[in-house]
Amino acid sequence: MEYDQLAQRIRAFRKLKGYTQHELAEKLGVSVAVLGSLERGTRRPEAKLLERIADSLGISYDELTGDTFKIE
Repeated sequence: MEYDQLAQRIRAFRKLKGYTQHELAEKLGVSVAVLGSLERGTRRPEAKLLERIADSLGISYDELTGDTFKIE
């Protein structure tokens, strides 16, 4: 999975769960700019942040990333 596909998944799950960028960023303890860059695919996500995003959205890491996307 490429970062733009991951970016689309982050945005889609955020919207599906009813969060604005501001709400999710606040819940994650990051700026809206950081979340926005993740959703645009212009920032390489760290595994720990992806885990926090998945937890905040109430989904598993694998649901968020798909089974082919692995970060070392």
